Amino acid sequence: MNTICIKCPMGCPLTVEERDGKIIVNGNTCKRGELYGAEEYREPKRAITSLVRTKSGEVASVKTSCDVPKDRIKDVVEFIGGLTVGDGVRIGDVVATDVLGLGADIVITGRRN
Repeated sequence: MNTICIKCPMGCPLTVEERDGKIIVNGNTCKRGELYGAEEYREPKRAITSLVRTKSGEVASVKTSCDVPKDRIKDVVEFIGGLTVGDGVRIGDVVATDVLGLGADIVITGRRN
């Protein structure tokens, strides 16, 4: 598998393969690239950012507190789409915990008035 590491600005081109049950990552220039390549091979994950409405109709930006499995992104986005948050939310407020049992919380990252 070929991929580009997204863990730092270097953007190293990685080659990832499995040999004798061991995941081998080549092309990384740091340990983060090796870890990213192995995780991307086994179970790719991504952070999710989105928008939610407040009760008054304003918009607040949110993100997941940790990466979620790539094959569950649609489910999490649909969950977020169903959220309405209070008007008093502030940056850093957790508005949903352990979404879909994935261990990710939904956190306010900004407000638009």
